[in-house]
Amino acid sequence: MATIKPFRGLRPPQALVEQVASRPYDVLNSDEARQEAQGNEKSLYHIIKPEIDFPVGTDEHDTRVYAKAAENFRRFQDQGWLVQDEKESYYVYAQTMNGKTQFGLVVGAYVPDYLNGAIKKHELTRRDKEEDRMKHVRVNNANIEPVFFAYPDDAELDAIVARYAAQPPVYDFIAPGDGFGHTFWVIDNEADIAAITARFAQMPALYIADGHHRSAAAALVGAEKAAQNPLHRGDEEYNYFMAVCFPASQLTIIDYNRVVTDLNGLSDEEFLTALSCHFLVEEKGTDIYRPSALHNFSLYLGGRWYSLTARPGTYDDSDPIGVLDVTISSRLILDELLGIKDLRSDKRIDFVGGIRGLGELKKRVDSGEMRVALALYPVSMKQLMDIADSGNIMPPKTTWFEPKLRSGLVVHKLD
Repeated sequence: MATIKPFRGLRPPQALVEQVASRPYDVLNSDEARQEAQGNEKSLYHIIKPEIDFPVGTDEHDTRVYAKAAENFRRFQDQGWLVQDEKESYYVYAQTMNGKTQFGLVVGAYVPDYLNGAIKKHELTRRDKEEDRMKHVRVNNANIEPVFFAYPDDAELDAIVARYAAQPPVYDFIAPGDGFGHTFWVIDNEADIAAITARFAQMPALYIADGHHRSAAAALVGAEKAAQNPLHRGDEEYNYFMAVCFPASQLTIIDYNRVVTDLNGLSDEEFLTALSCHFLVEEKGTDIYRPSALHNFSLYLGGRWYSLTARPGTYDDSDPIGVLDVTISSRLILDELLGIKDLRSDKRIDFVGGIRGLGELKKRVDSGEMRVALALYPVSMKQLMDIADSGNIMPPKTTWFEPKLRSGLVVHKLD
């Protein structure tokens, strides 16, 4: 069962939220963060990307950089740019993209639930990335940014959220750059808090949608603090980490596509002929072609688009991993034909989130940077949850969620 609790969030005053709020730390590089924060001392980038306060080229993993994050976090509180709520609360966070709104509940997720598998993951994590985020949590003694969870749809929770969404929000703004809407309400009514806690307690599991490294880091730091405390009871704030939980049906996974630098010694014609062993190959001309269904792929090569449809017998519908298009393409195209064995480490391949559009694939191939592009039909939330429930792990670079959570709307302190 899923254990959650409300918490006393640390939040910007309403008049400052647009100055404080930022994109997540891992969706932009240091130069981009430096540019976005230029002239804005209140930007959360000074905490989550503190290398921007050092000369260009400073290693973001330098001990001085982590120390600067903590210094800036204290300054935000001292200056009143982040102010702690008086009451423990849950929060409603709504995101609007392309006319569609999804409503999440901001909660304290339970560290032991992550450790015992009640919070389910679908991706592997890298220890170096975990350690980076663990250092950030340790030095700030806080979860500065939330993780992104999904939960099985629940009508009672929908009704509670709808009541708050009908009221004037605490925050309501359009983020610069992406144009997505972000709206926020505080749930501090004791009866509603109790009802939300009770509904989550009936759920067999929560699912990490995005933020596997942040989830691991937050849980591992919480477990560290428990082990270091001889008077540990189990109800301390460090036993919880901040998550935004959305009903699964409201979420959309978009495509996560591949571009490759070369054809492993094959000519265009040889490559297309080799593909025809496992796929029905159809030329689609110069207009962008988007995959139309599962097991249909879009290929861009030599200025032309192709439809690839996996032939019967090349996948097993009863295998939750083998049936995935990312598995089919990795096995039959990237590995067998192009010699790319490890998606995590091979420098010949790069990945492009579908939010950039298929035009980005064409651009990178036409520029000569890449030789071929492959677009995939997106994974469904049902596939993700089925795989997580089965204890399996998806191949790398399978899911891309949009919109991303805005950081800085609320922070969770561990004391």
